[in-house]
Amino acid sequence: MAPERKFFVGGNWKMNGNKKEIDGIIAFLTAGPLDPNTELVCGVPSCYLEYCHQKLPGTIGVAAQNCYKVPKGAFTGEISPAMIKDVGVEWVILGHSERRNVFGESDALIAEKVGHALSEGLKVIPCIGEKLEERESGKTEEVVFSQLKAIVEKIPLDKWENVVIAYEPVWAIGTGKTASPQQAQEVHGKLRQWLSENVNAEVAQKVRIIYGGSVTAENCRELAKEADIDGSLVGGASLKPDFIHIVNASQ
Repeated sequence: MAPERKFFVGGNWKMNGNKKEIDGIIAFLTAGPLDPNTELVCGVPSCYLEYCHQKLPGTIGVAAQNCYKVPKGAFTGEISPAMIKDVGVEWVILGHSERRNVFGESDALIAEKVGHALSEGLKVIPCIGEKLEERESGKTEEVVFSQLKAIVEKIPLDKWENVVIAYEPVWAIGTGKTASPQQAQEVHGKLRQWLSENVNAEVAQKVRIIYGGSVTAENCRELAKEADIDGSLVGGASLKPDFIHIVNASQ
């Protein structure tokens, strides 16, 4: 990892937690100890965004897990970047594989959401990644480059500092299968190369590309050692005290 890229860990709680359980998570995160050189952001269900923002230590960021592509309107059940900011939250996760594959969100829609969230001043964690059949048929690069291309077209050059890209091979999410550190590094390296060729070398060098997909306290250190893996986006493991080890993986 380049020295100017600060290690980044996102905890994506998904559709989990109630106030009692969240208080437990906040307790172990507050107790830490957390590596001060890691940027930590928790992705929480939308109804708990303000609660978590108020209760978590100020050094820990909060992210919405999704948002829509316009400031307001007749979009029942959606939330906007303006609303996320209004409750004091700075981050949003967009294009997670579950949004793509369970809820049918297209590359184009996700890209529009990313563009709008950035224009409203949010920081964004856009997610990309291939399914098992795509990997097995040799289409990994084709899939992730096309997902990335759609997003990149909506990111103004002056907004890249507010973007952290998450590579999440869909076949490794919640399955217990993890891409080996070498498999993950290979894709991360190619993504950085693609950014260098299609955006510019400076963006490619500075942007953080984090890995998601069955990251655990056991494998997080090996992943963190790879040159182009700048952290992780963690699902279920972020709900348990062992998450502290993942936050501290680069120590």
